Amino acid sequence: DAQPVCRELLPHLDETQGEGIEPAESLWTSFADGRVRLRIDNSCPQTPITVHQMFKESLEKYGSLNALASKKNGKWEKITFSEYYCLSRKAAKSFLKLGLERFHSVAILGFNSPEWFISAVGAIFAGGIVTGIYTTNSPEACHYIAHDSKTDIMVVENQKQLDKIMQIWNRLPHLKAVVLYKDSIAERHPNLYTMEEFLELGDDISDSTLDDIINSQKPNQCCVLIYTSGTTGKPKGAMLSHDNITWTSAHCSRAGGMQPAEVQQESIVSYLPLSHIAAQIYDLWTGIKWGEQVYFAEPDALKGSLINTLKEVQPTSHMGVPRVWEKIMEKLKDASAQSGFMKKKMLSWAMSLSLEKNLNGSNSSDLKQLWTRLADYLVLAKIRSALGLSSCQKHFSGAAPLNTETLYFFLGLNITLYEAYGMSETTGPHCLSGPYIYRQHSCGKPASGCRVKLADKDTEGNGEICFWGRTVFMGYLNMEDRTKEVFDEEGWLHSGDLGKLDKDGFLYVTGRIKDLIITAGGENVPPIPIEDAVKKELPIVSNAMVIGDKKKFLSMFLTLKSVLDPDTSDPTDILTEQARDFCQRSGSKATKVSEIVATRDQATYRAIQEGIDRVNSTATNRVHCIQKWIVLPRDFSISGGELGPTMKLKRLAVLEKYRNEVDSFYKE
Repeated sequence: DAQPVCRELLPHLDETQGEGIEPAESLWTSFADGRVRLRIDNSCPQTPITVHQMFKESLEKYGSLNALASKKNGKWEKITFSEYYCLSRKAAKSFLKLGLERFHSVAILGFNSPEWFISAVGAIFAGGIVTGIYTTNSPEACHYIAHDSKTDIMVVENQKQLDKIMQIWNRLPHLKAVVLYKDSIAERHPNLYTMEEFLELGDDISDSTLDDIINSQKPNQCCVLIYTSGTTGKPKGAMLSHDNITWTSAHCSRAGGMQPAEVQQESIVSYLPLSHIAAQIYDLWTGIKWGEQVYFAEPDALKGSLINTLKEVQPTSHMGVPRVWEKIMEKLKDASAQSGFMKKKMLSWAMSLSLEKNLNGSNSSDLKQLWTRLADYLVLAKIRSALGLSSCQKHFSGAAPLNTETLYFFLGLNITLYEAYGMSETTGPHCLSGPYIYRQHSCGKPASGCRVKLADKDTEGNGEICFWGRTVFMGYLNMEDRTKEVFDEEGWLHSGDLGKLDKDGFLYVTGRIKDLIITAGGENVPPIPIEDAVKKELPIVSNAMVIGDKKKFLSMFLTLKSVLDPDTSDPTDILTEQARDFCQRSGSKATKVSEIVATRDQATYRAIQEGIDRVNSTATNRVHCIQKWIVLPRDFSISGGELGPTMKLKRLAVLEKYRNEVDSFYKE
């Protein structure tokens, strides 16, 4: 049962909860059909609405504007908000026809597309819950999610994804039908439909039948499930309510400076996985709320085609996870390394002026400011244009911390990366930076109406970040114990992250509590600052990971920057231009990772050791020094199991995979 709430300590909760909402007692639930008490108070008094109400409001304002654009045979095909709404209703009727039950799920397995959006909106209109599944998931992982969420209908992109579902269909008692949206059907099966066939199925379901279901929905009921990849154990299904989605779309996007279409229609490129909350809230739900035009990238966006799409679309706002910004940086550094002497000199001159201006503000001489503007016009503007970011006013980064090297590199291009911070359990962003809220290395401030507190602070002011507000999720589906673990008795959500607040309320995330290394001597060592320092010192290093939990000293795994296979995106054995550059400067002729690792290439290893010595010389104390290191034969990747779907480092998986190497560090 829900914990008794200590009223004095809490922000005052509004008892009304909006019109027609039955008051729920508890702030959380673990049932798909559960209801929660909304965190409405004086700082966020807005009337709660459902997803359908949000779409209806936007329809009145933006009906004739283009909403979704996708490329068919080399040409952009666009649909308006009116068409988008009608198609979503059609999809909803077809889901009902196929037997979608209330609070059961429609699972979508595929790359971002209009069909993804229409299926998601249609599923909610029909009284279901939309569940995204990562396209990289194995058949077993798909089975777990489909089973846990009671998936009635599965929408899949292509034959490759369909094959996974065919292997598990007989073990999914709820699964009634599968809809294929990109490929044609190679082999007919009962209850397998193309998108065209599917959209016709519900033609005999009346508008009033659908409207009755839509009108029975309440803002404090679940409509979206986000499965968190979970570094340990089974994935947890974070339940998000209509209010979570509609309130966050409205208020968090405005905090980041996103404009409503009546002021300026934003255009964005959708390419990050929609099964992840960041892309879903930014591309899909905020897009509806403010009338944005969403262009869909090609499925191989992250393998290199993204920049071509950005160039064509010229988005006004762009979001990337840190690894995306790092990849752009590495590509530019590679191109620069291959260009002539003058070009290199011009670029470093322009970038150093821009970085200085962005770090120090405008307190430089008039002449210096003139040179900086000139450098921007002559050099940097061309690079932004080559990246497709000429019209881009806002560049966001989220889902993992940005390192200083990346931050400074983009400031050198006169691009400020606005960091946002939150989790699936806060419907994505809870704290945001934007044009008017920005401080280097900070992920901004809580959005208006959201709160943050730090629990169990240490002497330096670091504590566990806790959240309160209408972004906070309903609970984990079918996991009452895990839900109780993340909420304290007052109803604050505990993030598991460490952070500190400055005097003006800017939040700085300093690491994960779980990632904190506690040495055998009981010393606490946050690994990320050390890893970032090593990567900055050694441009040949792609990933660095500190090891030392319950050990006497710290050691480190290093991987080298290698060219990615254009088809699979997996790291190859060939060093990048930047890495080869490093080898040459160190006196090595190596061009492959294997050449360096197999022979323990003397010159490269010496240069790496010197870099690590430099990092150690700035360490807070001896405990923070790296005593031993090893270069692994292959860079980390999603397919290798070391990175999660949003390129987050899975530390436990790495320790498990390279257990022998870890043991070799600590052999007596």
